Amino acid sequence: MKLGYSTWGMPKVPVEIAIRHISELGFDGVELTVIPGYTTELSTLNSSERKRIAKLLKDHHLQLSAISAHSNLLATDKEAYEQNMCRLKGGVDLAVDLAEDNIMPAVNTTPGGSPNQWEELKPFLVERINELVDYAKSRGVTIAMEPHIGAIIDTPDKMCECLDLVDSPYFKVNFDISHFDVVGFNIEETVTALAPHSIHTHVKDQRGQHPDFEFLIPGEGDFDYITYLKEMQKCNYDGFITVEVSMMVQKRKDYDPLAAATLSYQTLSHAFAAALIDR
Repeated sequence: MKLGYSTWGMPKVPVEIAIRHISELGFDGVELTVIPGYTTELSTLNSSERKRIAKLLKDHHLQLSAISAHSNLLATDKEAYEQNMCRLKGGVDLAVDLAEDNIMPAVNTTPGGSPNQWEELKPFLVERINELVDYAKSRGVTIAMEPHIGAIIDTPDKMCECLDLVDSPYFKVNFDISHFDVVGFNIEETVTALAPHSIHTHVKDQRGQHPDFEFLIPGEGDFDYITYLKEMQKCNYDGFITVEVSMMVQKRKDYDPLAAATLSYQTLSHAFAAALIDR
């Protein structure tokens, strides 16, 4: 396994500063966030900027693990849906442009919707996922769906059912265990269910149980990363364990994106060592 960091936690940090800091800390890779409001918003990434980012990644010896292009697949407004699908397909194209050494980044998204819509909107969701996955397949890119608290896919069972319905090797899981931890699922059951289907991951820290919970920077809470890493290894997961700092944390008045990355690296690198897992 390798240790990565998502620029989700660095919306206003220039990409050259973000990449340099992530590399200097010792991370192995980076997930690039391209949604609106970020310095790497997709619409700003022309050909020269893509070449510059590719060079930055190479010069700083970081692998691009994924593109974070989170967009609502269940938008009912036609214009909004077209914009969302354009961003996701554009994320696929970006993954191709930034791939190096035949290592293709995944494109991550959440599904949208709410938990009580699962039975009603499941066929509609699958139809839209298939549209995206068909495009990704044509370019050799995998779509990674992230089950998310409060979204239509919010349990391991729903995610596994969705995988069966789409039934494509180009559709896998972006496994963020925090969304299961805060509703009471234990590490072993969620890892056993989802690690075999995962192409990418997110980790945070967290405190409390839904609805009275908060997401934290790794090291601020008491999540058992050592057990988590050992369970992931048991399931033969060999991809990135990628830190994602939530919007909840970013809303703090004193939030420092570079300090958050530093604490995250200290916490996860120590967990890797304590779990006796090489990177």
